[in-house]
Amino acid sequence: MRILIAEDDFAGRNYMLRFLSKYGECDITVDGMEALEAFAMALEEEERYDLICLDITMPILDGYQTLKQIRQMEKDLCIPDDKKAIIIMTSTLGERKNVRKAFELGCTAYAGKPINRIKFEKVLKKLELI
Repeated sequence: MRILIAEDDFAGRNYMLRFLSKYGECDITVDGMEALEAFAMALEEEERYDLICLDITMPILDGYQTLKQIRQMEKDLCIPDDKKAIIIMTSTLGERKNVRKAFELGCTAYAGKPINRIKFEKVLKKLELI
């Protein structure tokens, strides 16, 4: 499985990398713009990401903007729904409006921070990633 982690916090990046690297090859970006560049390169190389973990509060492009642009790129390339990247938004912003906005923009799941490994693994199993 190919995994993209977009997280601006150093400790958060390291935590997600250690946690997810047992499930597949992980690439890390520190902001939304880098995440879009990595996503575009993966599409060009025909080695798409299976899972993308996007933090909502990132510099340059936040997670919402990044999610919206990733979904638009997939739409422009006519990628069928069952082949689109699974995107899990991560955030300390647990308010209902933030969760709703993420799902309206096309996320697959939402995980509050701090990340609970047991709950996160249940989500990965439900999504048939592990």
